[in-house]
Amino acid sequence: MNFQPTEEQEAVQRVAREFAERRLRPRAAARDVDGVFPVEELRELAKLGLLGVAVPEALGGAGAGTVAYSLAMQELARGDASVSVAVSVTNMVAELIATIGTPAQAQKFVPFLTSGEAIAGAFALSEPQAGSDPAAMTTRAVRDGNGWRISGAKQWITSGDHAGVLVVWAITDPAAGHKGITAFLVRGGTPGLTVARLEEKMGLHGSSTAQLVLEDVRVSDDDILGGLGGGFRLAMMALDGGRIGIASQAIGIARGALEAAIRYASERETFGQAIIKHQAIGNMLADAATWLEAGALMTLRAAAAKQAGKPFGREAAMAKLFATEHASKICDIAIQVHGGYGYTRDFPVERAWRDSRVTRIYEGTSEIQRMVIARHLIRPE
Repeated sequence: MNFQPTEEQEAVQRVAREFAERRLRPRAAARDVDGVFPVEELRELAKLGLLGVAVPEALGGAGAGTVAYSLAMQELARGDASVSVAVSVTNMVAELIATIGTPAQAQKFVPFLTSGEAIAGAFALSEPQAGSDPAAMTTRAVRDGNGWRISGAKQWITSGDHAGVLVVWAITDPAAGHKGITAFLVRGGTPGLTVARLEEKMGLHGSSTAQLVLEDVRVSDDDILGGLGGGFRLAMMALDGGRIGIASQAIGIARGALEAAIRYASERETFGQAIIKHQAIGNMLADAATWLEAGALMTLRAAAAKQAGKPFGREAAMAKLFATEHASKICDIAIQVHGGYGYTRDFPVERAWRDSRVTRIYEGTSEIQRMVIARHLIRPE
């Protein structure tokens, strides 16, 4: 399979890179300190078509496909991982509605997301006691006349306090197991939907992570996404695609850290020469560069399979597992190369290490990825 980007994909990557260099990188350290959500940046990204990279142009997206989306995410994460998280989830929500939603849902919600008017999209799937096990959720949707009332709590919801559109999963038939889960489209600010708390995290300080409470949130049948009882299948589909985004994010963070380490090692001198010429340092950087390239190729392979309409669940799980696990190693090497300076906020590598750590957790932990891969070994596609 050829992974040489097309002219269109390179153009999307270039736009993302230029925006990251001009608008994200200069503010990344300050955003890490003040934790301000990137509302203006997201609106600017919308004008560039980067809130719907794989969404059809007719719905306000770029129509450039999954490979271009992966390349763009790498560039944005290299500039500021916090911003890339909000971009990633918004792209996921917009693409899911464009792909699975009814024509009316697509026209109503997708341009609202891709234009930046909604600020961000959010997936309300995880719960305090049901993270990697959606079938254990307790949020309920009860029939009420011509619609439904949703009640429950959702945890770890990226951009949950700013999202204009949320996909909310709830149990509609408790006796049907995972076939009794339904996904609903909910507008931000709907009565009964409140933010219970915002998490104080190790990294990604410019990305908000909310606990949401739903108390009799009213929705109609027209707000059901993917059919009654189709929520579990929809969640698995979304998570498979989301893993490509998180792998891309991890690659971008690691690439920024490695570039910083190479710059520092080329300038810092000990014993009369740049430390990059010392074998111990050179070997560490060589390992990091090799892991980075391998992770990028695995991620592009998964993106290309998804874009071609081929099965990609195994490839996405492998890419996320390898890219995220090795991103942490690369960031750790970058700190080590910087020595004591790497442990301070004066250099970007300590932030990269903190930001990279969560990529091994969300969109399915590394342990979940190994389970997914093992199942594919037993039942190959």
